[in-house]
Amino acid sequence: MTRKRRRLYFVLAGMAILGVAAALVLTSFQDSLVFFRSPSDLAEKPIPVGRNFRLGGLVEDGSVEKDGVIYQFRVTDLVETVPVTFKGLLPDLFREGQGVVAEGHFNDKGVFIASNVLAKHDENYMPPEVAESLKKAGQWMPEAKN
Repeated sequence: MTRKRRRLYFVLAGMAILGVAAALVLTSFQDSLVFFRSPSDLAEKPIPVGRNFRLGGLVEDGSVEKDGVIYQFRVTDLVETVPVTFKGLLPDLFREGQGVVAEGHFNDKGVFIASNVLAKHDENYMPPEVAESLKKAGQWMPEAKN
């Protein structure tokens, strides 16, 4: 085996190892990424059952039901609505008609199972993702600030 051929094999082996490492890194990123979706986005392009993502919108008026520590409510962007179930304690600022971002996944019945619920921090704040989805839907409230 000549020196050139041996060097070529080392370079090819190094490139193959580098390609495998890049593929592993990209695969692990894909599993840990959590995307934001509004109810209208979900109506256009559904998310597979069990895949984690963030759902954002407004808590629909009259939709909050409590059974012990299990809460059921609906999140809307004033065009589409998604039913949500959350087990645990909701933030103190959680209420109907306010912006919310919930992290979780859909079950096989089409209900969003939230593992974490985030509420706004004052009367003027709306999560940027929620504000953007409301603007896209043409339902932006000018008095709400970003």
